[in-house]
Amino acid sequence: MARPNFIFILADDLGHADLGCYGGRAPSCSPALDRMAAEGLRFTDGYANSPVCSPTRFALITGRWQYRLRGGADEPIASRARGSSILGLPPGDPTLPSLLRDAGYATALVGKWHLGFPPEFGPLRSGYREFFGILAGGVDYFTHCDPAGVHDLYEGETEVRRKGYLTDILSQRAVEFIERQKGSKSPFLLSLHYTAPHWPWETRADEAESGRIHRALTHLDGGSVEAYRTMIRHMDEGIGAVFGALRRIGADDSTLVVFTSDNGGERYSDNWPLVGGKMDLLEGGIRVPLIARWPGRIPAGRASPQLAITMDWVATFLDAAGVAAHPDYPLDGVSLLKNLQSPELIGQRELFWRTKYRDQKAMRAGDWKYLSLEGNEFLFNLARDSRERANLARRDPERLASMRARYKEWEASVPPTPVDAAVSLVYDRSSMALP
Repeated sequence: MARPNFIFILADDLGHADLGCYGGRAPSCSPALDRMAAEGLRFTDGYANSPVCSPTRFALITGRWQYRLRGGADEPIASRARGSSILGLPPGDPTLPSLLRDAGYATALVGKWHLGFPPEFGPLRSGYREFFGILAGGVDYFTHCDPAGVHDLYEGETEVRRKGYLTDILSQRAVEFIERQKGSKSPFLLSLHYTAPHWPWETRADEAESGRIHRALTHLDGGSVEAYRTMIRHMDEGIGAVFGALRRIGADDSTLVVFTSDNGGERYSDNWPLVGGKMDLLEGGIRVPLIARWPGRIPAGRASPQLAITMDWVATFLDAAGVAAHPDYPLDGVSLLKNLQSPELIGQRELFWRTKYRDQKAMRAGDWKYLSLEGNEFLFNLARDSRERANLARRDPERLASMRARYKEWEASVPPTPVDAAVSLVYDRSSMALP
């Protein structure tokens, strides 16, 4: 059988329930993604590796705990890291795109990189043959400038100027890449990493708002639920165009497409019934929408409670392509290929998180979750209490002790958090409901 193509679509700061297929507010702002779920598999318990941007992206590209790399400790890598030789993805480390490239795949990243700045770091140095997008964590949708006012739009390693709304520019470039693959004998990997619906909250109609806020991109005095949902709709339209391009080149049935978010939502997201959001290890900060579609290989219209996390997709894609991981860099993620093809298969596993912000630690095992927040411990049964309101730590001290001990075993297996790791405090915390 021919090796499949892969498209990995990553939203930025999208809440767990923002999409119609996850119970989002009606009417749905995500018809293309809802259709993707109807034609594929929707994970109910899909997780991000981190509650903030760049750490998750380290895990996504390497298939390993982000804590294994110094750059993955900053929460997140900020624009002031331009010129740093430390904060970024080392070009010598194997990645999903480098392993697939070496196996004959065409590889492209369209959108957000956020894994360090040139001259030390960059997409073309870590496996992508093509790159079009931004290097920083967030830019204005019209000026394409970061919060420091630095213009940030690149073709490869060359700065380019383009007019237009960034979400649409990225969607168009993704469609162009797919159409160029028509008739090619090589399979492809397309990483389509949107900045939507990350701040600033600007729709296609908000160019005047872009001029008003200038460099205040965190947009603390603006935005709305309506604008946020419209941003999702703009992204969804682009994703619909991507599926249309796949059909036009005859690659629909030979392409595994995955959609998810890098972390939970921020100010205007809908996480119901979850609590918390970006920067939190409560469910709202790390549980994200996760959809996979591969006609003929993944049963349509199914939902799976299988625990899955961002870094699993490296193992899954390599498994589907018949490509081995690098022996010196063993993967921490696991292949979900069998779960995709047979959703009734549910494997038992443990997931772990830590974040320097508020000294948070968390572990998920089955229905149970252990959470430590600034030294205060919590135990939740997520099957009965997805809002994490009933702390069962005193009712079940043996389970608490067991999970705490298991967490410490895992923590000892990865490097400690560097003392100098930075934590961004620019995010609006007004909507968060921590225990």
